Amino acid sequence: MTAQTRSEIAALLERHGLAPIRRLGQHFLADANITRKIVALAELYPGARVVEVGAGTGTLTRALAASGAHVVAYEIDQGLRPVLAEVTVGLDVELRFADVAKVDFGSVLDGDGWAMVANLPYNVGTPVVLDALRHAPNVGRFIVMVQREVAQRFVALPGTDDYGLPSVVAGIHSDSEIVFTVPPQVFYPPPRVESALVQMRRVPAPVGSDRAIELARAGFGQRRKMLRRSLLSMLDDPVASLEEAGIPPTSRAEDLSPEDYVRLAAVR
Repeated sequence: MTAQTRSEIAALLERHGLAPIRRLGQHFLADANITRKIVALAELYPGARVVEVGAGTGTLTRALAASGAHVVAYEIDQGLRPVLAEVTVGLDVELRFADVAKVDFGSVLDGDGWAMVANLPYNVGTPVVLDALRHAPNVGRFIVMVQREVAQRFVALPGTDDYGLPSVVAGIHSDSEIVFTVPPQVFYPPPRVESALVQMRRVPAPVGSDRAIELARAGFGQRRKMLRRSLLSMLDDPVASLEEAGIPPTSRAEDLSPEDYVRLAAVR
């Protein structure tokens, strides 16, 4: 099933009296080669279960369903109802029109073994992925297109400029990698930034992972301060706790690896 081209997307939207909505971060994928690569990386098979966030005009939705997978496709823009109904007719696609910022994927997706495969809207990419990593264990794999800067934060190492809370969450809950980057021209309309495809494979969450993330949140909330000061609200005696975890009290939030935060969370 061929992917939609830029001209086809433009014509489809015009026929339904629609246009991309900037505040919703709508940049529709319009490149057959990239679409094929995403589907191939998803390693789908007949009966596989996929959740897509930001179905848009349905080009990736159709390609995912053509693999034989059952696709649950979320879209916030009610105006795209007739477009998506038209392009997914006859395919195993369940369309859900909702704000994914309010969706608990851990409870709305039945059973295990889900993969999230999506060209994520720019304005929700980070929170959707982080929330699903933390609270939707039924989603085992993520193959998602995000802004390149966001992708770099997911895979950043301690001590680097991009390292932050998203890096800690991703590091605790997954093995993550940037698969490739793409230029703005593969989207309609083209964004002002490059994008990147990130692949995440879930790993078992260690004991204390939630507390580890909250410690990281507190530390990065005051990242200029040493942890012995930024964690005063989280630990009765930050210096003693840090030393017990084998972490210098003069460390700052960006110095600690995800494993360091987990180790610190175990100290009581």
